[in-house]
Amino acid sequence: MSSHEFAYRSSGTYLNAPRLADPSAAGTPFAIAGVTFDGAVTNRPGARFGPQAIRLASQMLCEAIHPFFDTTPHGLLSDAGDVPLPNTSLEAMRAALMPQAVELFGSRHMVWLGGDHSITLPLLRALKQVHGRPVALVHFDAHCDTWVDHFGEPSGHGTWVYEAFQEGLVIPQAAIQIGIRSTGERDAREYVNDMGGRVFTGRELRGLASPAQLAPVLDEIRARMAQAGNPPVYLSLDIDCLDPAFAPGTGTPEPGGLTTPQVLTILEELADLNWCGMDCVEVSPPYDHAQLTAQAASMFVWTYLCGLIAQRSSQKKEHRPFITRAAASVPAPKG
Repeated sequence: MSSHEFAYRSSGTYLNAPRLADPSAAGTPFAIAGVTFDGAVTNRPGARFGPQAIRLASQMLCEAIHPFFDTTPHGLLSDAGDVPLPNTSLEAMRAALMPQAVELFGSRHMVWLGGDHSITLPLLRALKQVHGRPVALVHFDAHCDTWVDHFGEPSGHGTWVYEAFQEGLVIPQAAIQIGIRSTGERDAREYVNDMGGRVFTGRELRGLASPAQLAPVLDEIRARMAQAGNPPVYLSLDIDCLDPAFAPGTGTPEPGGLTTPQVLTILEELADLNWCGMDCVEVSPPYDHAQLTAQAASMFVWTYLCGLIAQRSSQKKEHRPFITRAAASVPAPKG
């Protein structure tokens, strides 16, 4: 985006990126897609409008040069729009989403904008099909999402972690939950710990915001990924991981949560993990105030993308043959 253009001159895409179908999007390694489904929420609906709100909030990122990574997704990102889905049946939605996710994961590094958290299960199913193996998981949330049923129904937005473990979609010891603090019975709250993963509760993280303060958390996450052989890592970020003061626009707010700086620090510091995709879910614009929630979600997605781009750029430099200035000036031999 030119510096003289008005920031809210919107194309309707995230960061005004070209649409995936446009010729200008050919070869872009990253893509955004919206999943406008909120039929599995426990409390307040509205997350179906999340993708639209996150895209709109992204306009104020303008040229989108990240102040920490000093890079931008412009020129590397396209937007696939909102995937077509049925909106009244959870199982029909998941059945329709998975093949589309397989196709998109097969051609791009994908970021998905929800939608409620029930969308993550078919995305993990798609990733297992694409990678041929379970993946590691970093899951930001106020809720553990490990209930065995959804208020008497077999599945919902609070059961997907349990289902993912049961289906072998995630590597247990490389499953990380961050910010958990909601009410719940012990078996649900401790499920990931009991299965060999790690739950960092909201209480454990209170007051920890800087890289130095969060170092034990970051080090343990890296150690678990290394012990699992540095597998592909999927990021699922429920916006209600944030305290309602930072994200009022969500269906099931839980006081006592993370701050926006805490989440940004963790995303920035863990940019070197072997990420294979991301979703950002549960943004519910009808309950938002002054775009606080949508802006936070937009910034988390942007930070994730810029971290990936910075890491790829660094890896290319590391693999580039070292040529001294003097050697570069020597003419090639003739003949």
